[in-house]
Amino acid sequence: MRHALASLMFAPTALAAGGIFDGADVVFLGELHDNPAHHLRQAELVSELAPTALVFEMLTQAQADLVGPELVADEAALEAALGWNDSGWPDFSMYYPIFAAAPEAAYFGAAVPRDVARAAMAEGLHTGFRGEAEAFGLTTPLPEEQQARREALQLAAHCDAMPEEMLPIMVDIQRLRDAELAYSAVQAFEAHGGPVVVITGNGHARMDWGAPVYLMAAAPALRIAALGQGEDDGAPSGLFDVVESAPPAERGDPCTAFR
Repeated sequence: MRHALASLMFAPTALAAGGIFDGADVVFLGELHDNPAHHLRQAELVSELAPTALVFEMLTQAQADLVGPELVADEAALEAALGWNDSGWPDFSMYYPIFAAAPEAAYFGAAVPRDVARAAMAEGLHTGFRGEAEAFGLTTPLPEEQQARREALQLAAHCDAMPEEMLPIMVDIQRLRDAELAYSAVQAFEAHGGPVVVITGNGHARMDWGAPVYLMAAAPALRIAALGQGEDDGAPSGLFDVVESAPPAERGDPCTAFR
């Protein structure tokens, strides 16, 4: 699993967690953040996998420390405690089924606080990282081709409105987020054993340059698997053990604000 980078296509309900993900220590479940079907699929897989711990890209560790079975039982109370709907993430109702699928699991957060992100932008991507930067591969420069591809993706993601000099910094921030996800996965596994499930965007879940790369660097003995979720029979960019597709979410033009 750790080195299985083949991208396979399945119908959204065809994959049994006890199959492809059987024996994995850490499972990355990718998503498009605003697609409700992706979150329902994640919840289904979390229920099947019965993880010891869940890592959320969307939570800081301070937020994750608040989560427990009693709070998970009350959707409104959990949302209020996390301040989710003021965070900029899609509505909590899309994510709540994931929490409800594993109320007894330990919860870990991997979000990079804004002050840490600002410091990293000014002083280097390893600034504020909770782990040992060298062990997780943060001190290793990216290959030139990958750096260029990632900068191009950042430019496209920001509707070609991002100043060119900001692109390497944005790539660094994405790498820091990847490493934080990997760090949280290590902490979760060391504290609770496996399987650990990581809830994150497809870009962080991809096996070729996302968080799994940093996890492999820091904990090479762990068995890792990753799911990518696309839309309308389209596959997300990158390499995954499994790729599934769901109907597209209803969304407006994300570039309207840049025009």
